[in-house]
Amino acid sequence: MTTRTYHYHASAHALSGDLTRPVPHVIEVQAGISLPSTGGAGSSNVENFRVDQVVSFNRAYSHVAGSVKQENGKTTHTTHATATIEGLNILDVVTADRVVARLSSSFEEPPRAKQGPYEGNVLLVSSKFENLRIAGYQVEVELDHKLFLELGTFAAVMDSFKSKQSKLREIAIETLKARGVNRELPKELAPAGPLLCSVVKQVHFKDPACGKREREEEFTHPGVERIGRHAYHVVDFGDVFFSEVLCQHARKTLTMLRVELGSPNGGGLVGAEVTVNGWPPW
Repeated sequence: MTTRTYHYHASAHALSGDLTRPVPHVIEVQAGISLPSTGGAGSSNVENFRVDQVVSFNRAYSHVAGSVKQENGKTTHTTHATATIEGLNILDVVTADRVVARLSSSFEEPPRAKQGPYEGNVLLVSSKFENLRIAGYQVEVELDHKLFLELGTFAAVMDSFKSKQSKLREIAIETLKARGVNRELPKELAPAGPLLCSVVKQVHFKDPACGKREREEEFTHPGVERIGRHAYHVVDFGDVFFSEVLCQHARKTLTMLRVELGSPNGGGLVGAEVTVNGWPPW
């Protein structure tokens, strides 16, 4: 009888970066944790972190876990990874009470007579921003949970991408354009991927005077320029990107916040990033 052993994988970290000017400084991974291939659980916690006056947070923590459950005669391997930042402040321009990145996966073992390749569902439910502000404006980032609940496997991503009226393809094109990449995407994805796209459905800026949310076509905030569905340029600060997900076979990586600093500070920062996947060895 052939024995199948599931290989778990999950990793998470709250903050990392590389500042290039005016003073070079590598920001080592904060609250980083990785799950052993045998499963189990792990966590990491950091409090009162600060790099000069560039970036700080009150608390950051990450958690990963992987285990197997037996239910109704079925064997299912479950994995999850979470990274959370509380009290984030980047140059007093980007602030948030809380940023949460969360991925979970489930893999139901098929009958032993069947052969692979197989992959589990990887979902991003519960990822969110709380009291996010950009350049003093309150911002609500609405994630497209409904769409990505339907894209738990890379097989589903491939099918959605090649559709003639593919919403996913449109999102992927907008995501690349916001990064300054202008190229045609292939008609179909390779079986291993990857595909980079944003999970953002809409971003709402609130009028600080009355708290009313404005429509996208009414976006007129001085010093803040929309550069895509999920990205903004702030004058003399840099570019801010929300909720990007890298999709691959049996694997997803979610980056809730990415900042590319530009004049007078230079460098890049990543906030709340998680990766989940796993597979049996066949």
